[in-house]
Amino acid sequence: QLQLVESGGGLVQPGGSLRLSCAASGFTLDYYGIGWFRQVPGKEREGVSCISSSGGSTKYADSVKGRFTISRDNAKNTVYLQMNSLKPEDTAVYYCASDPRLFRPCALVQSQYNYWGQGTQVTVSS
Repeated sequence: QLQLVESGGGLVQPGGSLRLSCAASGFTLDYYGIGWFRQVPGKEREGVSCISSSGGSTKYADSVKGRFTISRDNAKNTVYLQMNSLKPEDTAVYYCASDPRLFRPCALVQSQYNYWGQGTQVTVSS
């Protein structure tokens, strides 16, 4: 069964940090780009960051540039999202998803992603 599983969410104070993980089971991430998206109830899901299959291309939403860093460890079949200087407006359910396009720069276009994880809650509050 092909699956993506997010972990690492939780409650953190403003200014704090969290590292989200996106682990794949049933397939190898080597040939997939990975995107992180987030959604707040009542709002549309938005793109946060992505990384290409090679790791050579990354992209960030303007709202997280300079604070979030995406990386991948293909040996562990896992992609990470390091989130620093968290703000209350970062509160959301975070999802990772796989992009099967090879040798392409990553893009935060949801229709390009085929498998999605179940999400992990991130709450930034004092």
